[in-house]
Formats: sequence, C-alpha cells, structure tokens
Amino acid sequence: PAGGPGAMAKPGVLLTEEPAPQAVPASDLPMKVYEVSVNTEPDSFSGLATAGFRTAKYLPAEWHQSNSDLYHKAFAGCEQAERCRAEAKELAECAAAAAQRAQQASTAGLGQRLKDIHFWKAELQKEIEDLDAETGLLAAQKMRLERALDATKVPYAIATDNLQCRERRQPPDLVSDEVERELLKEAELIRNIQELLRRTLTQAVNQMRLNRDHKEACELDWSDKVETYNIDDKCGRYSNQSTNVQFHPSSVKVEESASTPETWARFSHDNIYRAEREKMASINLRALIDNILHDVSEDLRMQCAAVNEAFAKRCEELDDAKHKLEYHLRKTLKEIGDKEASIAALKQAIKDKEAPMKAAQTRLYDRAFRPNVELCRDEAQFRLISEVEELTESVESLKKKLLESEQSLRNLEDTRMNLEKEIAVKTNSIFIDRQKCMAHRARYPGVLQLAGYR
Repeated sequence: PAGGPGAMAKPGVLLTEEPAPQAVPASDLPMKVYEVSVNTEPDSFSGLATAGFRTAKYLPAEWHQSNSDLYHKAFAGCEQAERCRAEAKELAECAAAAAQRAQQASTAGLGQRLKDIHFWKAELQKEIEDLDAETGLLAAQKMRLERALDATKVPYAIATDNLQCRERRQPPDLVSDEVERELLKEAELIRNIQELLRRTLTQAVNQMRLNRDHKEACELDWSDKVETYNIDDKCGRYSNQSTNVQFHPSSVKVEESASTPETWARFSHDNIYRAEREKMASINLRALIDNILHDVSEDLRMQCAAVNEAFAKRCEELDDAKHKLEYHLRKTLKEIGDKEASIAALKQAIKDKEAPMKAAQTRLYDRAFRPNVELCRDEAQFRLISEVEELTESVESLKKKLLESEQSLRNLEDTRMNLEKEIAVKTNSIFIDRQKCMAHRARYPGVLQLAGYR
C-alpha cells in the first residue's frame, strides 16, 4: 500500500497522546467513485477477472485520515465526558448544598414561624383567661344586682303597707303629714332604684354575652394556632432521613384565599384588641355596679332613717296631744261633777224658797181679810209685799242660773264626748303608727342586703 509501513503510527502513542494536528481538517469522507477497469486489449479476459478487487477501495491516505479522525473523536469524547462528569459532580454538589441551605432556611423559617405562633397563642391564651376571670367577676356582680333587686321588694312592701295602714286613720288625724310625704318619697325612690337596677342588670347580661362572644372568637383563633403550631412543629421535624415523607406535586401552588403575614398578625391583634376593649368595658361596668349598689343602699337607708324619724316625731306629737286631751278630759269630768253638784244645789235652793214664799203669801192672803179700816197699807204690808217680790225675783234668778248651769253641763258633756272621741282617734293613730307601721319597719333590710352581699 501507498505510504509503506513507516507511515503507520504506533498504537501506544495513539492511546495516550493527542495526535499531531492534521494538514487536512477533519471532515466527512468523500463519496468514493467506483470505477470499472476495462481491458482494451484484444482477446484479453484478465481485466474482467480482477475488476472486483480494484473497485470500491479507499486510498491509504484516506485510511490514515479515518483513523486519525476516530482517535481525535475518541479523545474529544473522553475529554468532554470527563468535563461533563466534573460539571455534573460540581452541579450535584452545588445542588446538594443549595438543597441543604434551602432546607435549613425552611427549617429556620418554620422555627421563626413557631415562635410567632407561640407568641400570639400565649397572648390569646392570656386574653382568654383574663376574659374568663372577668366574666366570672361580672357574673358575681350580676348576682349582687339580682339580690339587691330582690331586697328592694321588702322596703317597697313596707312603704306601701305603711301608706295603706295610715289610710285607716280617723278624721281629723287623717292628714297629709310629714310621715306620709316621706313614705311617698320612699316609695318613689324604691321604684326608681328598681328601674335603675333592672337597666344595670340588662347591661350586665349584655356585657357578659359580649365577653363570651369575644372569648369564643379568641378561643377559635387560639385553637387554630394550636393546630397550626402542631402542624408546623411536625413539619420542622421532617428531615431527609424521615420515613413518612412522600411526593406531593400539587402542594406547591399558593392558595388564593391564603392570608399574608400582615393580615395574619392583624387578625389576632384585632381579636385581642376587641377582647381587651370588652374586658375594660366589663371592668368599668363592675365599678359602676359597685358605685350604684353602694349609693342605692345608702340612699335607701337614709330614706328609711328619715321615715323612722318622721314616725318618731309624729308619735311624740300624738302622745303629747293625747296627754293634753286626757288632762282636759280629767278637768272636764271634774267640772261636770262640780256642775252637777251646783245644779243640785240650785234646785235645792229653789225648793228651799217655796216655804218662805208660802209663808209670805199666806200672810198677805190672811191680812187681806182685815175688816174695814183695819185694811191698812201699813209698813208690815209693804214689807210682806217686798218680801214676796224679793222671793219671786230670787227664785227667777235661781231658775235662770239653773238653766244656764244645765246648758253648761250639756256643753261639758259634749266636750267630754268629743275629748273621749278624740282620745280614741289619737289612740288609734298611735296604734297604727307605732304598733303597725314602726313595728313593720323593723323588718327593713340592712345595708349588706341592699348592697347585694346577702
């Protein structure tokens, strides 16, 4: 072949060293032109016999070029494969490092998220406990209001009963006195207090409902955060060595309804803010209830003292009036006795004048029978006539005085009856005010009952 043995390269050099640059650049081999040798000599058949060995053959230069190209491609392929392998190793190492960094960042993010969730969960739990305690305190105040409202029924019943009892007083003691004005004032005060307590009780019930509603909202938020904390805590514990992890390709998408960290924090902040606002409103309401119950009990006790003082003063006036009436009754009875004795004496005096009148008139009658000139108007006659006239005048005066005394006695009897009737009226009034009303007022509840502590 062309080129000879010296033209062939050593196999060891081709396997370990890069081949020398070729004069002809590497390219696809040209299409071989097949030529058929034709023997033009006459009567010759040798050309036809060797024609198959001389066709479709490469030249030696082409054979060397083909080997050189193959060596070059092999070396370039090995070099590219080595470089690709190094790049693949570096890429794998970078990908592993990036994956580890991403996992660490995710774990750190989950840890920070756990801290945030724990913070708001603790804040919500504190607010829930505060609201629960505040609702319990407000419930105690509500119970005080109910007891205080029940306690006002007794004073109102006492006041109305006192007014009804005093209606049974008899004239002229059936007067609109200071006691009645104080009792009416007390009844009006109790009605106003009952209305105030009912309104405050309704307000307390509404505030307790609001406390429970906001406590429930905080509890729902707290429950969601507990569940989220457990989920994120479980996610934070996942690692490459975990056996309970698997592919979830569809989980990469972001939910459109998902909240942002700002709206998430704002939601819990708003829940706590509203709960705190209701808690402060509940605290203020409890303070208001304390003041109301204190003022109510003080006002009722002060009005009760005013009514009792008016009753005591009225009873003193009635006692004084009764004592004076009894004094005048005793004087009237004594005067009646004296008057009756005086009338008896007058009647006796009139009766005692009958004998002197009879004697004087008999003398005049008998002297009228003196005869003739003896029928003289002497001094004795005039004296007898004067005596009869004196006796007649005296009897008339005594009778007149008797009539006056009898009329005076009748007046005294009327006065006695009026005094006795008035004493009975005063006794009835004293009995009503002291035995009925004041005894009933002894059942008036104390300050602790009116303040709702009992």
